[in-house]
Amino acid sequence: MNRLNLTKGIAIAAALLGGGLGTLPAQAEFFEDSTASLSLRNLYFNRDFRHAAATQSKADEWAQGMRAEWHSGYTPGRLGLGVDAIGLLGIKLDSSPERSGTGILKRSTSDGRAMDEYGALGLTARLRLDGHVLRLGTLLPSLPLAMHNDTRLLPQTFRGAWLQSDPSAPLKLDLGRFDRINLRDSSNHERMTPVMGGARNVQVNAAGVDASAFDFVGLSWQASDQTKVSWHVGELEDIYRQHYLTLGHGWQLDNGHRLNLDLRHADSSDAGRSNIDNRMTSLGLSYQAGMHRFSTSYQHMEGDTGFAYINGTDPFLAHLVQIQDFANRDERSWQVRHDYSFADLGLPGLKLMNRYTHGHNIEHAGGRGKEWERNTDLVYVIQSGALKNLSLHWRNATYRSNYATDMDENRLIIGYTFNL
Repeated sequence: MNRLNLTKGIAIAAALLGGGLGTLPAQAEFFEDSTASLSLRNLYFNRDFRHAAATQSKADEWAQGMRAEWHSGYTPGRLGLGVDAIGLLGIKLDSSPERSGTGILKRSTSDGRAMDEYGALGLTARLRLDGHVLRLGTLLPSLPLAMHNDTRLLPQTFRGAWLQSDPSAPLKLDLGRFDRINLRDSSNHERMTPVMGGARNVQVNAAGVDASAFDFVGLSWQASDQTKVSWHVGELEDIYRQHYLTLGHGWQLDNGHRLNLDLRHADSSDAGRSNIDNRMTSLGLSYQAGMHRFSTSYQHMEGDTGFAYINGTDPFLAHLVQIQDFANRDERSWQVRHDYSFADLGLPGLKLMNRYTHGHNIEHAGGRGKEWERNTDLVYVIQSGALKNLSLHWRNATYRSNYATDMDENRLIIGYTFNL
């Protein structure tokens, strides 16, 4: 929607919300425990397609994003009521039809031209009973089965219902249903589809490619301070069903160093009208020594298709990196990574990450393929003064493959959050 419509939508929602709240008894906790923030994200995105036959030489855009949030407290009593509100606005600073398609701006369906502005408004009701919380409305989940994407200008959101048990208990329950998705470069709620095509080999074979619901349930067990286990199962209605198991364990070593293990396994199968058949297993190890962290991981795909997840979301994969996810049919991939904090050198707030991921044995139409991606992240958060907490972030990636389009990519991000 354009800025005028967004402003009208916010005003109408605020009036309705205010009218609804006005009927409540005067409950100090509802307002006194509330929080509000305004987050600004300025993003320049450049992706250079390094292929002579590419239909587009590059995707190159610049935009300003705004994210306003308000979270109320709860009304007192065993059963408490709370409300969340989120307003999103993206503003085009530079784009053209031949350079659009970065995923940071909404585009016209007729000519591919990026719109000057787009936005969305989301409201969520929260019901709390003895620490258990039911959310109804706009949702931003970070679940193994459904992780909202926030890697461009504005976050992708879901619409639905989500029940979470008391977070202080060692065993936690997640239960819910999503019925619509709002993509990161859209202002519309849409039906959900799986990621399809290419070397992933996923196909939906009847009655359309989309679904009206995603149902899920999950259990997470904090076995000890060092060990956490989880199991989730979900279904994208009639398209695929997925079980996801995770195990995380850490060892605190005598010299102050730390070793962490991350084990994941997912089983995805057809739920009625697709060919989805995938087993994913990954193992990751990381070693923290002072300001250094060294990591390595291995990810294994097996089955007739690649990994299944909802289009527009982030898959919960060890090798989800800046451009690719290394989740194609039969793909085997490994990664090495180094993170460093410059705090010991007198530069707190400055961090550097370098990572290399290599995949091979990819089953695609032309035979067996391979790919690799190198990433560098440099981020600095100002620690004091008038610009305290202003973040400056450079993300660089190089992707090469013997079956897909090669890419070079740079993202420059300036972010700041005002706590109101």
